[in-house]
Amino acid sequence: MNAVVERPPEALAVRTESATLTQAIIAAANDPTVNVEKMERLLSMHERIAARDAEQQFNAAMVAAQSGMGRVSADAVNPQTRSRYATYAQLDRTLRPVYTANGFSLSFNAGTDGPEGYVRVVCYVSHSAGHTRTYQCDMPADGKGAKGNDVMTKTHASGSAMSYGMRYLLKLIFNVAIGEDDDDGNDAGGESLIQQWASKVAQANDEDALRAVMKDGVKAFQAARDRAGYAEFAKAVKERGAALKTSGGANA
Repeated sequence: MNAVVERPPEALAVRTESATLTQAIIAAANDPTVNVEKMERLLSMHERIAARDAEQQFNAAMVAAQSGMGRVSADAVNPQTRSRYATYAQLDRTLRPVYTANGFSLSFNAGTDGPEGYVRVVCYVSHSAGHTRTYQCDMPADGKGAKGNDVMTKTHASGSAMSYGMRYLLKLIFNVAIGEDDDDGNDAGGESLIQQWASKVAQANDEDALRAVMKDGVKAFQAARDRAGYAEFAKAVKERGAALKTSGGANA
């Protein structure tokens, strides 16, 4: 169920002030003797009050939207870092129904004044009351891999940077938490999938425990479609099995 936007007292006061000023402007417009400068001042004041009202409605709707958003589950694996993260499609599928129900719309664009070698990703968050807030982040677009080698063309790197930026901004704007670690950029975070299962392999104290870990681990890597991670997992299982046989199967 979507949260209901409740207007704070100050927002109601602004609406009342705006309505009163609107009536004054209508009365002034119908008065042929009204001073033009006075009319302009009234219109300018009305614009400021309307803008303040729209911003307050934006803020109230943001509170309501965030209160209706829970954690988003990770649905993909970065093959380089072997870590799970939530794709833009997963975030959009979960968040769009909530933020649109609260009057928000999002538009993305590429900024023109980002640092050299970066793509500036810009998001315009607009609310039905008329207020728009701009968010931005700069994403590297050098096409380099984790080891510093060229892995993308410039076109591919720019598109990838744009996609990363859209996803990060979507999380940041609505303060969204990911159900599992979202460390596909190899930043500080939770353990990656291979780290989790390598730890379980190392803790297996006999062959039966190791077989159980292998059975569950295979399912996990298949679900994540992480072939590279599975290869390392299988190697760790093989090495652990050899160590258990050498030690007699206990506390190797």
